[in-house]
Amino acid sequence: MTERSVAPRVRGATATPQERLRVLLVEDDEGDAFLVRELLDEAEAPFELSVATTLREAGTKMQGVQCVLLDLGLPDAEGIDGLRKFLSVAGGAAVCVLTGRSDEHLGVAAVAEGAQDYLVKGQVDGVLLTRALRYAVERKRADENAQRLREVELRQAESARLERGLLPQPLMQTTEVAVHTFYRSGRAMGLLGGDFFDVVQVGDDRLHVIVGDVCGHGVDEAALGVELRVAWRALVLAGVPEEQILSSLEQVLMSERRAREIFATVASVVVDLTSNRATVRLAGHPPPVLLSGGRAVPVPARTGIVLGVSPKPAPATDVEFMGEDWSLLLYTDGLIEGHTGAGNERLDVDGLCRLLGEPSAADVPLAALPAWLVGRAEQANGGPLADDVAMLLISRGSGR
Repeated sequence: MTERSVAPRVRGATATPQERLRVLLVEDDEGDAFLVRELLDEAEAPFELSVATTLREAGTKMQGVQCVLLDLGLPDAEGIDGLRKFLSVAGGAAVCVLTGRSDEHLGVAAVAEGAQDYLVKGQVDGVLLTRALRYAVERKRADENAQRLREVELRQAESARLERGLLPQPLMQTTEVAVHTFYRSGRAMGLLGGDFFDVVQVGDDRLHVIVGDVCGHGVDEAALGVELRVAWRALVLAGVPEEQILSSLEQVLMSERRAREIFATVASVVVDLTSNRATVRLAGHPPPVLLSGGRAVPVPARTGIVLGVSPKPAPATDVEFMGEDWSLLLYTDGLIEGHTGAGNERLDVDGLCRLLGEPSAADVPLAALPAWLVGRAEQANGGPLADDVAMLLISRGSGR
């Protein structure tokens, strides 16, 4: 520092009780360092001030420092280059630059480089200095919070891209039937839950379909759901006999789950397009709903035990479709477990069939029907559904 003149000192200015800040003054001029200390003392600022005369010394005194007053003319660092060197070791401390009247433009450049503020020597009093230091600290904290928020947003966006990439694309070529899907995670801020679905066509006339639900709502359950879906697709494509696929899938579940209490429910359907028939296997899962002839009824399929409790093959139920206009809706229980009114009554399978039997449902395009069902279930529930929801709608002809 070369300029000794300062603005009139304000005596008796008191600060309200505030956080006590540790301030480091990096200044090689003893007289100017004395003046800074005097200004803070006369303003009764709740600061703990220490002094370093070089950039090297300042680097050894940064422990616990919240704000730094940095002169831009030091023996071992000068100007903007000196500021850049200091910012590399400043850590989380706010930096307020001191400039002279003749080089005030350096203050503007310093803020552009990353300093929180600048002060012109000879134009500050104790109150202004105190305020500037506190503002610099708060600005630094705001910058760090904004940076952390941005990092969180980037991580969330990356997670969303990853989760979106893990959702399946139906592997089918046929135009005999159309497949419409719906998926919504019940996990906060997540796109992927423990529910899973997939569609794989084998040959010209057989369509394999699965909808499953891993118990739980966390990231581990979501990961396990993806593993089961990928394993199921691999089993189907490998040509494993239909009656062995769920048993093999159960082996994957039992080897990959993080706890013995984890289980999964599954609805598996193989549609024979040529004979217009299907084979349904349920492992603790609610039955598919068949839409045909203007009616919606649950498929009367036998239900086996959930996967992961007591290995046992799921029984097979053959279903014959009457006519060429039908839809088969597979879903997870998150759709039907919502309340229907003020009591404890749940929507359940019968309630789902009633929704599908409403006259207004007939006006909903098939592609929009799954989302419409979720909306009606939430309306009955009086709010969002708590669990994951996955749906597959397979339609032939007009679909109902």
